[in-house]
Amino acid sequence: MLEIDTDYLVVGGGASAMAFTDSLLAASDARVVLVDRRHRPGGHWLDAYPFVRLHQPSAVYGVSSRPLGHDQIDESGPNSGFYERANANEICDYFSRVLDEQLLPSGRVRFLGLHDYRGEDAGGHNVMSLLTGEQTTIRARKLVDATYIESEIPSRHTPSYSVAAGVHLVAPNRLVDVDAPPGGFTVIGSGKTAMDTCNWLLDRGVDPDRIQWIRPRDPWLFDRGSFQPLRLVGSYMQLQAHWVEAAARAEDGMDFAHRLEAGGIFLRIDPGVEPEVYRGPIISPRELDALRTVERVVRQGKVRGIESRRIELEHGEVATQPDTLHVDCTAAGVRPTTPRPIFAGERITIQHVAITGATWSAATLGLIEATRDNDADKNRLTPPVTFSGNASDLLRFSYAAMSGLYARTSESDLAAWSESCRLNPASGAVERASEPEIAAAFTSLMRNFGPAMRNLADRVGEAEATPG
Repeated sequence: MLEIDTDYLVVGGGASAMAFTDSLLAASDARVVLVDRRHRPGGHWLDAYPFVRLHQPSAVYGVSSRPLGHDQIDESGPNSGFYERANANEICDYFSRVLDEQLLPSGRVRFLGLHDYRGEDAGGHNVMSLLTGEQTTIRARKLVDATYIESEIPSRHTPSYSVAAGVHLVAPNRLVDVDAPPGGFTVIGSGKTAMDTCNWLLDRGVDPDRIQWIRPRDPWLFDRGSFQPLRLVGSYMQLQAHWVEAAARAEDGMDFAHRLEAGGIFLRIDPGVEPEVYRGPIISPRELDALRTVERVVRQGKVRGIESRRIELEHGEVATQPDTLHVDCTAAGVRPTTPRPIFAGERITIQHVAITGATWSAATLGLIEATRDNDADKNRLTPPVTFSGNASDLLRFSYAAMSGLYARTSESDLAAWSESCRLNPASGAVERASEPEIAAAFTSLMRNFGPAMRNLADRVGEAEATPG
């Protein structure tokens, strides 16, 4: 049996694990062992559908120490005018290079791919090779759980509804393998995967009338123009200003969403349908216009079962055909989680601590672990930001995010690091504060932040006092 001594055992090799480890190493002399069931780093990107791309720009994704992409603005296509977004292959290659060219050569990191974490006993933490069955005991000062907010993706998702024999049901991954034209397509799901799937089909010439979209609840969407960094960072600062202004006045989550919609930050697919879902998807106006050409939208609740000629729904049924290709897009993506203290003695549970960017959150946690001494202080700086999936919870979500942001920016070393970190969408804004758009955003933030925190505290307090 192999035995390893280390400072940190990080369970998971996905984007959050890599960003945390990179940031921790940069600010300390820690030794780290990364353990993952997959054969190389990259997490869910290794199993993603081939036409997926980042929601946000590559410029603010990955690890802090290494750029992803070339910080270029696309000049054509649905992302025209916005910073480039890496695809799954580019992201997987990027994380492999981070591991092979930076982490491993440091001499302070070991990666155990194709290993399963089996828990802890008196001897230490136990992992097993999925190829040989060999057991390894790892004695670590701290365990870092990088799987708690792991994305739920289509290729590893089992649908919750029944599927009769002979029904053609695939994950989006299989769309690139079709060998004959289906009679039509039924896309099942309301989230970003369903939107990506519809747009991919439309981009490849599928008539929108051949697409049936089962969309139980509509989502609120971010306008991609509001999520631009670097030379376009003024747009992101305006997003922050609108967010805080809305938080200062909103009476509940839906009022908050409507205020962001009025400010051009939130979008909806169908102007006549009230969105109920919020998971933070980002979309361009051109992609949104394309989605609106799909008019066969079914809103009768979730799918309960698919037969050869009918689809049973919560509130009715619709017809289908034996030659229809059904595409399951019901995986949750960002899974709802119960917030827990991130820093708890010998255990660190990576969670979101910012409104946007899992890797930005994880890098922040790595720095705070390296630079702060006690858990109470660390947790004060990092209240978890949880996605319930419901727009009605936007006030609670915002309160946690803004509380953490205020705490971190009040400490000079964290504020300086944030301003320089490439993963922060607002990086560089302070240096360009004299630009009119950015200056106006800072003025609005200073005017509204205090009222926003007081309003959110009152509203969230009321909600907690009267659950349900």
